[in-house]
Amino acid sequence: MARCLLFLVLVSQPAPAQDVPRVGRQLAHEILFITGKAPAPCDTGTEAEQISCLIAARYAKDPAAAKAATALYTASGTVMGVLPEQDFDGGYRGRLHLIPQLPVGAHRKHLEWAAFALTDFDSFFKDLGGTPNYRWRALDFRFFESVKRRTPSAYAVDWAVAYNVSGSLFGSEAGVRGTLFHEVFHLNDQGHGDWSRRALSPIYDRIVKKCGVDVKCLTPYTPDSIKVRGGTYYDFQPGNGVGEYAADIARRYYTEHRALLRKEKAVTPFKCGNPDNAKAWALVVEEFFGGVDLIPACAPR
Repeated sequence: MARCLLFLVLVSQPAPAQDVPRVGRQLAHEILFITGKAPAPCDTGTEAEQISCLIAARYAKDPAAAKAATALYTASGTVMGVLPEQDFDGGYRGRLHLIPQLPVGAHRKHLEWAAFALTDFDSFFKDLGGTPNYRWRALDFRFFESVKRRTPSAYAVDWAVAYNVSGSLFGSEAGVRGTLFHEVFHLNDQGHGDWSRRALSPIYDRIVKKCGVDVKCLTPYTPDSIKVRGGTYYDFQPGNGVGEYAADIARRYYTEHRALLRKEKAVTPFKCGNPDNAKAWALVVEEFFGGVDLIPACAPR
């Protein structure tokens, strides 16, 4: 199971190798109402019209949220609803209690940020070109709140993303974009048969053997600067594993290429840090992003 804390398309997009199903009406009902009955019948018209009706019914008390959720579904096939109440095994964070939280009113910004992020991914891949083997559309997207905690910010499994409206990583639109790209990578990693464990473990294990949890030693190898409170880099926190390292390389690919495509200030390329970074980067690019690497070649060392 891929976990981490933290569009039936209107634009042209090459299809991934695997078939990409649309979120059907039954699943849409579950996402929006968990197991409850919808207040409107929404049982006439095409399946897309019925799902749009269900979205409008669920968000009826917040027209702005309804508009944003409907627009995302129309553009991408992603349906945004709520996570069932549950106890969550947070690993080193302990047991967490998660409750459903519809993103309306004061929480509407999270729906809007998340919808913008998924739409941005659409534009990103269109501008990137090539034939990525990567899915970010037609997702089962659930909002929740962690009781008296701010973790996990999000987790992802089986083409579903869960998003915490009180998540510590969700203080800005940029934070949401980066975190969701990371989470969507987990879905693709799982869809590729737990690829990161098979392909990147030799590199990851070599780094861990060399550095352990020493921050200074790990700094040249980590694709993201997030640290666990009282611990080391999130990518190398014991128990997190190679999947988090891979997901943050994918996130770094997105942020570096997005800045390049938008002619924004560039960061130091991750792949240029050392041979291990370069090898891991190349493997991720080839498997998920169609081999497209627009970041300039590294200067001779």
